[in-house]
Amino acid sequence: MKSLGGKKALIVTDAFLEKQGMAAMIQGILSEAGVESVVFGGAEPNPKDTNVEAGLRVFKENGCDSIISLGGGSSHDCAKGIGLVASNGGNIRDYEGIDRSTKNMCPMVAINTTAGTASEITRFCIITDTSRHVKMAIVDWRVTPQIAINDPKLMVGMPPSLTAATGMDALTHAIEANPLTDAAALMAITMITQYLPKAVANGTYMKARDKMAYGQYLAGIAFNNASLGYVHAMAHQLGGFYNLPHGVCNAILLPHVEEFNLIGNMNCFRDIAKAMGENIEGLSATEAAKKAIHAIRQLSEQVGIPKDLRSLGVKEEDFEIMAENAMKDVCQLTNPRKATKEQVIGIYKAAY
Repeated sequence: MKSLGGKKALIVTDAFLEKQGMAAMIQGILSEAGVESVVFGGAEPNPKDTNVEAGLRVFKENGCDSIISLGGGSSHDCAKGIGLVASNGGNIRDYEGIDRSTKNMCPMVAINTTAGTASEITRFCIITDTSRHVKMAIVDWRVTPQIAINDPKLMVGMPPSLTAATGMDALTHAIEANPLTDAAALMAITMITQYLPKAVANGTYMKARDKMAYGQYLAGIAFNNASLGYVHAMAHQLGGFYNLPHGVCNAILLPHVEEFNLIGNMNCFRDIAKAMGENIEGLSATEAAKKAIHAIRQLSEQVGIPKDLRSLGVKEEDFEIMAENAMKDVCQLTNPRKATKEQVIGIYKAAY
């Protein structure tokens, strides 16, 4: 933080990590280096515009000039939102879309405690607009943290369910990337397929934690350049309407969206199947591609992801408005197959 010129940092984290003393540990490290800090522990899962507003008040009232995010994607996204508005003014809703800011954000360091969202290295910031019940996709190169820290030791305490959900989120990032980023994406897919079940089975197995930290980071590199697709566009609506865990929504939707996408790039899915350890020798492109969908479903079941949206309390009558909103989400712009509203509703129904 000193190298970035920060003199007083706002540490953005969630209530649990603040209570556990992890934020205080960071404050001690900063203090030894001569950097002042104040803690904002109000980052909620699926961070809201109200969280950003509350954090912004703490930032301004304490004369902060820099930000440290501590946690998973929710803490990082909340911190990005605070920094964006602190530097550019207005309301976080003003920045929905692509590159809407005009001024550089204050210095930001992101310390990651989950292996999933890769928000610590990306230009993506997802904030729920509480007035519309919509997850806003803010894609802006200025919100990319200058420094990202991934230490698998900080991930040991993640419970199996969170390990599974964030890991499947990382897998989704890698699968929704495109040929521009194949090297990073395919390596991420292989690592996540091999090590996510082991990290879920034994959270203290450091090799698995290390490989998952690296795998989600590679997936972040991939989708930060290639963007995403309809899995995220549709999952954002489930988070906005029902405040459901993002990784779980992605995992449930992933095989259904990719089944829809198959005809958009058969060779890509053949490569995904191979990266996930499927034997595709002698198979046609179509047969090999279908193996990828089978492997996704198998991994999801292995790590204990719920089978359908019905089990999460999702209501079928909301599909139409969610489909409309998904078609406006910036993530759908880079999906390999264009979809109609009826097709998006059909995917929700298939996952129901």
